[in-house]
Amino acid sequence: MFKVKPKNIAYTDTSKIHSDYTEKMNKEYNWMAKGYDAFMTVFPLWKNWIKNVMPHISGKKILEVSFGNGYLMTQYANENYEIHGIEYNQKMLAIAKKKIRKRNIKADLLQGNVEELPFQDNTFDTVINTMAFTGYPDGEKAMRELKRVLKRGGRLLIVDFDYPKNRNILGYMIVKLWEKFGDIIKDMNLLLTKHEFEYEDRSVGGFGSVHFFVATKK
Repeated sequence: MFKVKPKNIAYTDTSKIHSDYTEKMNKEYNWMAKGYDAFMTVFPLWKNWIKNVMPHISGKKILEVSFGNGYLMTQYANENYEIHGIEYNQKMLAIAKKKIRKRNIKADLLQGNVEELPFQDNTFDTVINTMAFTGYPDGEKAMRELKRVLKRGGRLLIVDFDYPKNRNILGYMIVKLWEKFGDIIKDMNLLLTKHEFEYEDRSVGGFGSVHFFVATKK
């Protein structure tokens, strides 16, 4: 398979991201909210990608950040977990709350921003973030907050788009397409290393463009 040259692997220039980026994306999710369940039904691979986190959830106190319509939460929730969640979009939050009530799932779901998580340091055993990190304008702040609320030795589980390790053209094109849709492609390996996580980077789909990071806070 044709490989992209290393010089063409370029991450989004965040200096060009406007200050109203989050609110613009929030408006897009407002109209996407009602159709999100249908999208996941039509495109079941998305469900398979994010469900990779499930065998790696550990401990009792779990935080899911940017949980969207709450699908993943309904899959891993059980009586052994104390589940907390933060979602920026109000419509997604309302849909998720309705969903967990219908399934009698106990979870404390709040509206909030990943850059200012309303939790104390070293609170959670596992923090989950799926298909959302590319929607954060400031990856540094987001990663710092995810690490802050995680206990020492706790797990950070991230599923998101990044360039394929083998630089194959199909995976590369998927990443570039996602960037065209407005997402911010970040060097996740650089971020996790900078924030001193021990981690494993696994390719789980999309011709290597969908990565699953299993990270541990030292």
